Amino acid sequence: MSQNAHKYSLTTRIFIGLVAGTLVGLLLQLVFDDSGDLRFTIFGYTFSTYNILVEGIFSTLGQIFIASLKMLVVPLVFVSLICGTSSLTEPSKLGRLGIKSIGLYIFTTAIAISLALSLALLVAPGSGVTVPADAAYTAQEAPSLSAVIIDMFPTNPVNAMAEGKMLQIIIFAVLLGVAMAMSGEAGKRIANFFEDINTVIMKLVTIIMNLAPYGVFVLMAKLFSSIGADMLGSLATYFFLVLGVLLIHGLVTYSALLKGFTGLNPIILFRKMRDAAQFAFTTSSSSATLPVTMETAQNKLGVGKSVSSFTLPLGSTINMDGTAIMQGVATVFIAQVYGVDLALQDYLMVVLTATLASIGTAGVPGVGLIMLAMVLQQVNLPVEGIALIIGIDRLLDMTRTAVNITGDCTVACIIAKSENELDEARFNDLDAGLKEEDVDLEHFDRNS
Repeated sequence: MSQNAHKYSLTTRIFIGLVAGTLVGLLLQLVFDDSGDLRFTIFGYTFSTYNILVEGIFSTLGQIFIASLKMLVVPLVFVSLICGTSSLTEPSKLGRLGIKSIGLYIFTTAIAISLALSLALLVAPGSGVTVPADAAYTAQEAPSLSAVIIDMFPTNPVNAMAEGKMLQIIIFAVLLGVAMAMSGEAGKRIANFFEDINTVIMKLVTIIMNLAPYGVFVLMAKLFSSIGADMLGSLATYFFLVLGVLLIHGLVTYSALLKGFTGLNPIILFRKMRDAAQFAFTTSSSSATLPVTMETAQNKLGVGKSVSSFTLPLGSTINMDGTAIMQGVATVFIAQVYGVDLALQDYLMVVLTATLASIGTAGVPGVGLIMLAMVLQQVNLPVEGIALIIGIDRLLDMTRTAVNITGDCTVACIIAKSENELDEARFNDLDAGLKEEDVDLEHFDRNS
């Protein structure tokens, strides 16, 4: 079984799990009687097929998978943030270049999440959809916005990690990373230690994501064993809504920023981004695409090496516009499905949390779902709602990775222009980087 599984990419295996789980769930609906159960008696004991399969096996394995995702949240955010901020080693970059990069990345992410929330509220993908009675959820009263802002700053970071207070963890990790960057050799030694930890955590993420096809199967089987036709239509609405927002943000927002800040032609940027976007779409990993992204920025777009070598690796860590879009639409969708009315302060909380969470989102496949768990917890929505969208998320993950690396290169061009380190002749030359400096996509593992 494992040997055959490795013949297929993770995307294919998750899709197989999605289809198989859906078919099994729908089949169970046909088999069960009107009461939603099929009972049989052995040696005088009555057993419920529904309870054994759905509430027993499927529910247990599904909850274990959800718990595994939640388990990764704290270490992933903490270590990724420290590694990203501690890489700002030169004071000058921590000043001018660092502020420009981080500021633009956070600005584009805020636009992305705001756009996603606005269109999701307009379209209402989860409106009128109900979940099974056993999945009902009662929301707790959310704290005020001022209380949330005050609570962002930890008095005890260890306690914050133990209790999973992600905003406090983010603030502490950023401050610690900056302090490490300013501490010379001592900071470098500690940074190397965290880089090793980060490598191990990324491997753990890979292990969990390799189990995703099985997690998707049991979650979808449980979901579709009692789901109605309205949910099927709502999932389609959710899918195309996220896809549409990604395209709008990638084509309109980035075009406006590039044209407004530099006067450059965004069509040229998109044409030259095709190879990098194709690789990003295939791997669903900003980190895996980074070598191609950097070569594209330097050889095709004319971005100076000093800017690209700093801005693009930073972007692969903190610029997750596509993930923020998914989190915004998913939050509205799950809230509507569970019948939870979010107030204005809740949506502001989502914008703030998703924007900050993007800083700690590693550029590897599937991490967006882990960050979504954090966003849902901040506005008191059930993390179990991830089960509604996880089956189709891998397909969207491919698209949002392409959007993420396009945003990285857009910001790199803007910063290079402001620093007089952009070769505009190379940028405008449609043949630049396509001959002697062509990007060799075959050099990279497409299934990594």
